[in-house]
Amino acid sequence: MVWLFLLWTAAPPDVSPAADTLVVCPPAFIAPLEPWIAHRRRQGHNVQIFTQATSADSIRAAIRERARHGSLKYVLLAGDAEPADEPRGRAPKAFASVPTGSIPARVNIRWGSESEIATDNWYADLDDDGLPELAIGRLSADTPDALQTQVRKILAYETALDAGRWQRQINLVAGLGSFGAVTDGVLEMATKKFLSDGIPAAYQTSMTYASWTSPYCPDPRRFRDTALWRLNEGCLFWIYLGHAHTSYLEPVRVPGGAFPVLGTRDGAWMNAAAGLPIALLLTCYAGAFDQAEDCLGESMVRSVGGPVAAICGSRVTMPYGMAVLGDALMDEYFVQRRPTLGELLLAAKRRMGPDEPHNPRRQLLDVIAASLSPAADQLAEERLEHVALFNLLGDPLLRLPQPDAIVLQTAETVRGGQALMVAGRCELAGDGWIELVCRRDRTRTSFAPRRRFEPTHEFLESFQDTYRQANDAVWTAQPFTSNGGEFELRLDVPPECSGPCHVRAWVATAQDVALGAADVFVYLSSENRQPIYREAGRAQERGAR
Repeated sequence: MVWLFLLWTAAPPDVSPAADTLVVCPPAFIAPLEPWIAHRRRQGHNVQIFTQATSADSIRAAIRERARHGSLKYVLLAGDAEPADEPRGRAPKAFASVPTGSIPARVNIRWGSESEIATDNWYADLDDDGLPELAIGRLSADTPDALQTQVRKILAYETALDAGRWQRQINLVAGLGSFGAVTDGVLEMATKKFLSDGIPAAYQTSMTYASWTSPYCPDPRRFRDTALWRLNEGCLFWIYLGHAHTSYLEPVRVPGGAFPVLGTRDGAWMNAAAGLPIALLLTCYAGAFDQAEDCLGESMVRSVGGPVAAICGSRVTMPYGMAVLGDALMDEYFVQRRPTLGELLLAAKRRMGPDEPHNPRRQLLDVIAASLSPAADQLAEERLEHVALFNLLGDPLLRLPQPDAIVLQTAETVRGGQALMVAGRCELAGDGWIELVCRRDRTRTSFAPRRRFEPTHEFLESFQDTYRQANDAVWTAQPFTSNGGEFELRLDVPPECSGPCHVRAWVATAQDVALGAADVFVYLSSENRQPIYREAGRAQERGAR
């Protein structure tokens, strides 16, 4: 089979004008890609191979030649972008290299970045305006075995993983901003708003926050284990926001000490067998795939049990640019429902150029950045630079799971201790759950602020129970079975429940998932109102002391 591929790639550049997918790889990587190529062809894609990747210019010329025919939509680069003259203690791996492009840095150099940005977006930008026209991704591998591992994960993601609760789970890990008290406070407020407004209520989220004063902080000594657990439990997206270096995320810091979050050596402990996540690393350098040492994003996707793909930045990234990209990605997945990961990132990047006067979240970001960013006079240029900074380490043709919709209807208000009738329609037949959950910007339990750090085992151990409670949004839940049509059931609202809530439903089979949610406001039950007010007053008094 290999010699047939080699014969094919020796043909003139204008062969297969109807090809919608171009694979750029060294000849040694054709064999590990064969199962992927066969899989994509069964899906109806016309795949062409280009193995003469001797330079970035030759790759760009080949892509543009094929794009001239108008049918090219996807580009997959298979190979390490490591410079061929960097031996890393062994012979140069030019045989496994697919070089990346680069552009001059203009905005992030004000934040201390290098003068050049490594970017695969340079290949996908066909008209030199900084915005891509093609969906592009890279399977970064320096050996055939490393490439084979990623191919197996992609095929398993699309053909072997059972649908389940992982498709409704989104896990966030956040580091400290460290931009100053005022800026950090504003950014934390904006992040909470995006989580509430950007991720639909039907999805379940968790937050793991590297601030020892936050109820979302686990025992700092176990922060690394918790971050890994959130990845390994299986989720749709695993998102990190914060600071990082090429090979590790910034440690969680407490008075007198620091504890690791995640690094390149942790790949051996990644085992997300229940649902391989897509990692979104909104941080600096985690996607520096052109460096001599593997970056964190590379090590994660190369791990057998790690994410199936990672979207990450190759150099210094900036809060405003990352927030705009994150907002666009959420909208393109949850609202526009893009079918593939490459199309998702392509659509999000193309929104980074123009202003969006009708997008309230973008308007909020623009206002915050205009008042806080040291590059406030270059917001449009900062957005465009992040188009280049963020690259996809993964398959641009990866098909994204898109749950079916459950339509829910319920009363707008209810009082704690009463029954809430829920009606709905679910076309998917299967078993599931109906839940009453508090809104994402609230917690079911009130937590007294931690004002003083105590370096004792008992103090740190108490973080675990607080962390669990902070991430437990469910007031009540009960199983139900969908027969593939309309349903009606009763939820008994706990007497202690109060505030803005959602009724959330989900149904899962081996092949499909259906999700839905409806808003409801719960008034405090009359018998619980006075005692809770008294306890709130006591907590306030204790905090004042």
